[in-house]
Order: sequence, then C-alpha cells, then structure tokens
Amino acid sequence: MSTKHTNLIVSSAPHVNNPVDTRSIMRDVVIALCPALLVSIYVFGARALIMTAVCVAACVIFEGATRKLLNRPQTIGDWSAVVTGVILAFNLPVTLPIWMAIIGCFVAIVIVKQVFGGLGENFANPAIVGRIVLFIGFATPMTNWAVTSRMSSVIRENAADAVTGATPLGLLASGKPVPSNLDMFLGTINGSMGEISAIALLIGGCYLLWRKVITWEIPVAFLGSMVVMAVLMHQDPVFHIFAGGAMLGSIFMATDYVTSPITGKGKIIFGIGCGVLTMLIRVFGSYPEGVSFAILLMNIMTPHIDRWTRTHINGVDRKAVKK
Repeated sequence: MSTKHTNLIVSSAPHVNNPVDTRSIMRDVVIALCPALLVSIYVFGARALIMTAVCVAACVIFEGATRKLLNRPQTIGDWSAVVTGVILAFNLPVTLPIWMAIIGCFVAIVIVKQVFGGLGENFANPAIVGRIVLFIGFATPMTNWAVTSRMSSVIRENAADAVTGATPLGLLASGKPVPSNLDMFLGTINGSMGEISAIALLIGGCYLLWRKVITWEIPVAFLGSMVVMAVLMHQDPVFHIFAGGAMLGSIFMATDYVTSPITGKGKIIFGIGCGVLTMLIRVFGSYPEGVSFAILLMNIMTPHIDRWTRTHINGVDRKAVKK
C-alpha cells in the first residue's frame, strides 16, 4: 500500500483574515450620515455642525474616560462612540442647550454602553436611550424646533412666533396644515437634525447597502409595515415614512448589529415590530412620534427573536437547542 505525503502549513489562529472590522464599519456609517449632516447645516446653519461636533466629542471623551476608570482596553479608536454621537445629535433639535446634549451623551455612553460591558454587550441602542431620557427629562427644550423659512410659510406664523414651531407630525396631531411630501423628501421642514431630509438619508442607506454594512430586511420591513398600517388607519403612508424619524430609525438605528436579530427571518420580524409599534404610538399614543420607543421595545425583544428564529442544526434535537 502506497502512502501519499501531503505538505501541511501549520500556523496559529486566526487562519482567516477579514479586512472588515468594527472601525471600517463605523467609518462607513459616518460617511453615510454625511449627506444628512450637510442638509442640516444648509437648513439650520452652523448650529447643526456645532451640535454634532459637541455630541461626538462628548461621546468620545466619556468612552475614553470610562474605559480608563474601569481599567479596560481603550476602544475610542473603533469609531463606535463617534457614530453614537452623530446619531444622538441627529435626534436632537438644534435649539437644545449644549449642556443637555452632553447629558444625553453621558447616558448613552456611560450608562447604556459601558456599564453593560462596552460595544457588543449593550442591551439597547445607546443613542436611542439617550434621546428618550432627554425627551422625558427635558420635554420642552426637546420639542422646541427651529422654523425653516419654508415651514414658516406653511404654518403661517407671524414674525414674533417664527423662532420655534411644530414638526409635521406635531402639526398632524393638532389638526393643522402639514408640509407637502416633496418638502419632507427634500428637507425644508422642522424637526430634529437627522429627520428633515428623506433623500439625504436614502442616499446614506444606499451607500450602506452597497458597502454591505446593512442588509435590506430591517429597513424594508420597518417602512413596509408602516405603509400597511397607515393604509389600514386611513393615513397617508408616504407622509408617515418621510415624516419624523422613520427613515433615520429604519436605516441607521434599527439596523444596529448589537441590538438587532442575527437571522434574516428575525430581522424581518424585528422590522415589522418596529413599524407597527411606531404607527400605533403615532396614531393612538400621547406622543406624535414613536420611532425611538418602538425600536427600544424591539431591542428588548431581540434575544427572544434570536431564540425563536435560530437556525436548526442537523442532527441536534430542536428541544435541546431551545433549552
């Protein structure tokens, strides 16, 4: 019997080197957010840039200080704190006092992210929780919106009242005239910095899809379920997906790797849950907007969704896996 010898290359793990890492993913997310940032600066002026820069700086400082205090390896170089800062800023009105924004950054980074162990261990999206805490704790400043020139003409405010005004969802809830879908698509409306221009967010979303940073399941299920719910509730579906934080939430917040399901089926369930809850809160709730609350509730459900949609391993009893 002849023996065939094969040359083996022996090396230490890891044996597969993938150039895609946390830093490159987060950098792509920042790039994808740039179109919306540019629109915000155009609409609101330098204050939008200042708010974003402060939130980014505060998040990075809080992360670095907390990691050092807890004697953990530094992670400020992975850009995750930068992404949290930008997304949190996008969820705030430009008129919000800077010190309040810094409190939101503290909640997002220190309490939600680092107390639970850092990136990959947090149970919810840090920026969403930071935004909700600010909304509950500082309700008036968080609903104090700068009025764009186009929006001022839509709601017919006089010069003395043209400092702040309602968002499209706020106008809808109060029965007042709302801006056109085209205005909301292009970005000439009131609202938080990251929710005024649907086209800017769509451009960023297309970039993330092209770079394969996100997949289609959550955004499509999120917005699609909102459309279905709007039709069933006799609402304008286009208005609801363009108004408020639907685009920002479905593309940039609900798709967070850590707090969203792993499987494709789970992502669809997660997205549908976000869309349905958003519409229920908007139509029947006491708040005109429900995106942040909907995503937070579904973040809490993510471990259960992962367990329900776990891929079956051949040869292993399903009941044993569930246990």
